[in-house]
Amino acid sequence: MESSSAAGRDLQTRKFSFGEEEFAAFRELVKTHTGIHLSEQKREMVYGRLSRRLRALGLESFHEYRELLESGDGEELAQFCNAITTNLTAFFREAHHFQYLREQLLAPRAADARSSRRLRIWSAGCSTGEEPYSIAMTVHEALPDARRWDIKILATDLDTEVLGRGERGVYEPERVRGLTPARLERFFRPAGNAADALYAASAELRGLITFRELNLMRALAMKGPFDAVFCRNVIIYFDKDTQRELFARIARLQRPGDLLFLGHSESLYRVCDEYTLVGKTVYRRN
Repeated sequence: MESSSAAGRDLQTRKFSFGEEEFAAFRELVKTHTGIHLSEQKREMVYGRLSRRLRALGLESFHEYRELLESGDGEELAQFCNAITTNLTAFFREAHHFQYLREQLLAPRAADARSSRRLRIWSAGCSTGEEPYSIAMTVHEALPDARRWDIKILATDLDTEVLGRGERGVYEPERVRGLTPARLERFFRPAGNAADALYAASAELRGLITFRELNLMRALAMKGPFDAVFCRNVIIYFDKDTQRELFARIARLQRPGDLLFLGHSESLYRVCDEYTLVGKTVYRRN
């Protein structure tokens, strides 16, 4: 545990005063606008991330920053949400989900000549795009005649900065390292100059995906229905009431039999009874 003298030295080195009142106010703003419930242990994280916004804006105190946010400055409110939210993702993260999608939805649909060729998938909390691009790769691998289908993948996130990166679809070598050589060759193209060694998602993938800003705490404007929803590692900081409200809205966008994928540490237990667990963090709409 940090000593009181060490804590005192740390406070002396801070440029901005950040007391209990400020932290409580920002916790409430975060909960209201993102649904995230910040624990007491997140105090230093909040100070570090928001102090960068104060410096960028030339403000002298967190009180001034709170006044700016509460004045209704939409652009800065978006920057505030961007600063707080965490974006950790990777291509084919939790690979069993994409295998389930392929084997339990895509392959049976392709094998049944009478089934609908309309496919709608939602990546909620898409971050920098690795998840929706992984979905698109799975779709193309499972459906050789995908161009003859009506396929749309909706990718949404609250963070406008990561959305822009996802829409550009350009990744550094370390971000694509987990892809197989076959997938990298088929679905990505060299981008930039030789020194950059960047990889750009192909038109084949990009053509399936639409990126949109969306706050899950607001009304969901989409009509659905969605054959599959990926809402992974999104609700881990939501309290139970917020989770219940969100999944009640998502359930209305799906039909019986449609799929919902959650993150490895997430569950609908005592949250929503509209789904049945059918696999490892895979649910089917009742």
